[in-house]
Amino acid sequence: MRTNTLLAIILIALGIVAFAYQGITYTTNEKVVNIGPLEVTAEKTKTLPLPPIVGALAFVGGIVLLVAGKKKS
Repeated sequence: MRTNTLLAIILIALGIVAFAYQGITYTTNEKVVNIGPLEVTAEKTKTLPLPPIVGALAFVGGIVLLVAGKKKS
């Protein structure tokens, strides 16, 4: 497989995933209380939003790379 074709397929897949999930969610542990040997932590869930335009750009960019690679062949 050529590099452009592989990159195009990856961009199309990332575009579809970005549309499906609309963001990346992750969990962090934060110290709430730290008194000597006593330590209390809390899990906090944070979301990094992905705008739909990011998915659209990745999807369209992948299609453009795929079509451009076919025209050169």
